[in-house]
Amino acid sequence: MMGRDPVPPAAVDAALHRRLTRGRDAIAARIDLHGLTHDAARAALTAFVGRAVENGWRAVLVITGKGVSGDGVLRRRVPDWLAEAPIREHVAGVSEAHRRHGGEGALYVALKRKRQ
Repeated sequence: MMGRDPVPPAAVDAALHRRLTRGRDAIAARIDLHGLTHDAARAALTAFVGRAVENGWRAVLVITGKGVSGDGVLRRRVPDWLAEAPIREHVAGVSEAHRRHGGEGALYVALKRKRQ
């Protein structure tokens, strides 16, 4: 896929986003990528999404942090990674988390149902 930017994931369904924000739907798991290098964070995210899919989880939280001046590398790159193989086939949507879950420094990731 050299030369082409991945298509960004769709936003999390509005109704699911509202339920997650209000605590009506549980966030099945969370991963905190603070302090990891670019490569370590990408590997951890890939493994985390794989485990989430295997466990049948539908919504997870990915904490990227905001970085210095609100423009951190992980904050910028995680949505791209979620739009690339092998993760993209499992992602239904990605949206910024509510302030109580980390706001600009975190993402809700909705996952597709595990294929049988």
